[in-house]
Amino acid sequence: MRADRLVSLVLLLRRHGRLSATSLARELEVSTRTVLRDVEALSAAGVPVYAERGRHGGFALLPGFRTELTGLNHDEALALLVAGSRRGAQVFGLGSALASAMLKVVDALPEGYRQTAAGAAERLLVDPEIDLLARRCAEEELPDAVVAQVRRAVFAGRRLRIRYEASGSAARWRTVDPIGLVTARGQGYLLARRAGEDRTYRLSRVLAAEELDEPAERPDRVDLDRLWQERSTRFRTGGDQVAVVLRVDPARREELVRTALAVLAEEPDRDRLRMEVTFQDARHAEWALWQLSTGAEALEPQWLRDRVRDRAAAVAGRYGEGSR
Repeated sequence: MRADRLVSLVLLLRRHGRLSATSLARELEVSTRTVLRDVEALSAAGVPVYAERGRHGGFALLPGFRTELTGLNHDEALALLVAGSRRGAQVFGLGSALASAMLKVVDALPEGYRQTAAGAAERLLVDPEIDLLARRCAEEELPDAVVAQVRRAVFAGRRLRIRYEASGSAARWRTVDPIGLVTARGQGYLLARRAGEDRTYRLSRVLAAEELDEPAERPDRVDLDRLWQERSTRFRTGGDQVAVVLRVDPARREELVRTALAVLAEEPDRDRLRMEVTFQDARHAEWALWQLSTGAEALEPQWLRDRVRDRAAAVAGRYGEGSR
């Protein structure tokens, strides 16, 4: 919306002092022609923005001008700045709105708080893109138009028609009653009901979405945290999934966690870790244990121990002395 963009333009000039039309266009994600029109609109509205000519010229505000946005203390602003560093807003298509809001938060602070709050926020990191083992956390790329339709339906309480591509299946249309949106480890999910049954959809698999002119059948209030925990528990324990108790070399823990569906329990066990994890099915469990070789030992269930032992014996026999 243009009104939000004009406010963002003013806040950018307040923060940086002077910016070229090209820099403003890049920050606001518009053309330089749009920036020039916005500057004209601000001047007509009485905002003291002026142009400086020359090689290092650009647009600036008269000294002392500021927008009025009050009511935040230092810690409240710091909390908002830290919250703004989370990647959930990107997953839900709110990145540009969040950037604009953060500019307003900084500008709202008294002069003495402004630099200290922004500086403090730089020293707090939430959900880094790379972990200690230098693995990059996967983050989904989602079409803004699709996410915007989903988000609007969730907030408006209207039914949603989505073209969804489930894992291993062809994409097809579904009509759902949206309940809420969740982001976990950089992945976005739509919690919904379909034909009266609970459903959870990965946003990255929603290829198209249409908000319908029908009210969604859902409760007026929802505890999204509790609902997410309940659905996560059902996912970890449902279907053909297999729970396995094992002892793992700490050096192979991350390899196990990457392939397992979920970690249900974990505790030290002498020089190893005792863990309870779930796998998709029996074949998945056997494959994962085989990949870990001597780095892990299945303790339960007994049938998995038997399968891995028999597989190892068959390999040993194939490579036994005198075989060709």
